[in-house]
Amino acid sequence: MLDRRKFLAASAAATVLGVVPAKAHKLGEAYVLPEEYMPREVRIRAEFEPGIVIVDPNQYTLYWTLEDQRAIRYTVGIGRGNLYHPGEFYVGRKVEWPEWRPTKDMLERSPEAFANFMEGGIYENGPMPGGINNPLGARALYLHNVRTRRDTMLRIHGTNNPRTIGVAVSNGCARLINPQVEELYELVPTGTRVVLYPKIGAAAPHSEV
Repeated sequence: MLDRRKFLAASAAATVLGVVPAKAHKLGEAYVLPEEYMPREVRIRAEFEPGIVIVDPNQYTLYWTLEDQRAIRYTVGIGRGNLYHPGEFYVGRKVEWPEWRPTKDMLERSPEAFANFMEGGIYENGPMPGGINNPLGARALYLHNVRTRRDTMLRIHGTNNPRTIGVAVSNGCARLINPQVEELYELVPTGTRVVLYPKIGAAAPHSEV
């Protein structure tokens, strides 16, 4: 469980690092990403080495750690319900405008939502090409298992829908708006350590991803 007293410097926690509230917006409403959701540099404790990615699902935040007890903080959308998988991973692959296909579990959970990938669908025999309407957005960091070195199917990726930032909405991945994931993509090299902290009060996952 993430202990914010160990993670966040007290001076920053009292000002710019408060809990980020989830905000609901109807699809018909005009929407501008709130100012508090924009990236900003913050202070962190010294025990976090520079050059790692940390996701705190309880605050809908992602941190890219820097030298001198600093980090860049982004606001993200995270996995809904029990689809969020905490743990330690590493960036095994980076892709610009990635292709995408729903996982087997996603197809079983919501076949009606993924009809294009079922028998007779336009993507029955292949992934959806990368592009502005692709669910992975402009960039994707592919998270691999530290022990097995295999792709976990978890991603840190982009989205062209800012309404999904600051809420638990995805099928397990963390998402940023496209301009911000493009920035993060350039900062984070392949092989980077990634720590996804648990949701407070959530049950432990049934299996390792």
